[in-house]
Amino acid sequence: MAENIHPIFDQTLSRTSKEELLRQRALVIWMVGLSGSGKSTLAKGLEFALHQRGHLTQLLDGDNLRSGINNNLGFSETDRMENIRRSAEAAKLFLSAGVVTICSLISPTSEIRNLAKSIIGESNYYEVYINAPFEVCAQRDVKGLYKKALNGEIKNFTGLDAPFEEPQNPHLEIRTYQDNYEVSLQKLLDAILPRITFAALG
Repeated sequence: MAENIHPIFDQTLSRTSKEELLRQRALVIWMVGLSGSGKSTLAKGLEFALHQRGHLTQLLDGDNLRSGINNNLGFSETDRMENIRRSAEAAKLFLSAGVVTICSLISPTSEIRNLAKSIIGESNYYEVYINAPFEVCAQRDVKGLYKKALNGEIKNFTGLDAPFEEPQNPHLEIRTYQDNYEVSLQKLLDAILPRITFAALG
């Protein structure tokens, strides 16, 4: 089947042309962290703040993706890898359209994050570690998942019986167990805005 596939990537309108139209520089902001760390809350806040400033964005949230294009995947190691592969490929499509793309996914291992980075491209991938310890996330338990996991009702729960490897060299780390929402969002904005302003295009 592969010999019958003929990609036309080199024949389509360039990303640069789309960035010029949108007056922004595209970027994939890959937000990682435990469930309940604040990823989705900050991702929504970032999208709203960028929209207010005239930027075209797309938010790819892990739960949204798992209810749509990834709804046939479970939480085995293989399925987690496929979840990230598909999500990264979707992000890459928005990137090529000149869109600032915000991805909010747990992305629990270095291998998984490296897969996303390899698909998106290192220069287009901006990793943000939303840091909150397991105990803090369990106390928040925004979705009621920690209670179920600790009661044995959910298997392969990240941070409990499935690994979470802290990013060693993220572009940005936000400690939501120390900073409140407003401070965390401002740190995120301060880091992202210079990277997506049209004047930064080379």
